[in-house]
Amino acid sequence: MSELTEMMNIGKEMAKKLTAVGIDSSEKLIRTGSKQAFLQLKQEYPNVCLVHLYALEGAICNTGFQCLSDEKKKELKEFSDFLK
Repeated sequence: MSELTEMMNIGKEMAKKLTAVGIDSSEKLIRTGSKQAFLQLKQEYPNVCLVHLYALEGAICNTGFQCLSDEKKKELKEFSDFLK
């Protein structure tokens, strides 16, 4: 879990949730991808929201979630909306 918290945008709570759904390392998160990781989180924690998806993508890209391109944010929002 400590390795996850070293990633940008991943705090202790997010790392705990990711570990609970079987994503226990930065390598696993990168391999899983933000959308699949979000889907797994959403199944276990229904209250996760679009900001969590942005944070996951930012962590994988090693950038602040607020720095994601508008195009990427739109793509992720469409994915999140599809799950509702």
